[in-house]
Amino acid sequence: MIATIKNLSEVEDMAAKHGFGDVQEARFPFQDLDAQATGMAYIHVKPGCRQPFAHRHREAEEIYVVLEGAGRIKLDDDIADVKALDAIRMAPGVARAVEAGPEGITVLAFGTRHEGDAEMIEGDFWER
Repeated sequence: MIATIKNLSEVEDMAAKHGFGDVQEARFPFQDLDAQATGMAYIHVKPGCRQPFAHRHREAEEIYVVLEGAGRIKLDDDIADVKALDAIRMAPGVARAVEAGPEGITVLAFGTRHEGDAEMIEGDFWER
């Protein structure tokens, strides 16, 4: 197949499936798009909320693009304000999490997919 089209609203919301639906939506369309090497995530963090955990990748470089809204992103020990159309590139090994402002924040994340590459960060990442 040379192309696959899938509306992201039709991709399963993994945040709701795993009990985080009160904080965010998280849709990972890799399989739905028949992607071979590109990972992608659609993340919407609800107004005034933070992602329930941070994560990092051992090998994957990742880029986030803020589609709408505004908030903050924590990258290891640094915190930056972000708004619509900001693009953030993260090197492998950088821990990250997003916090929504009063209107919420929607982010599209993408990069090369490496199976089993993500590491969840335990504890309150924002208080470190």
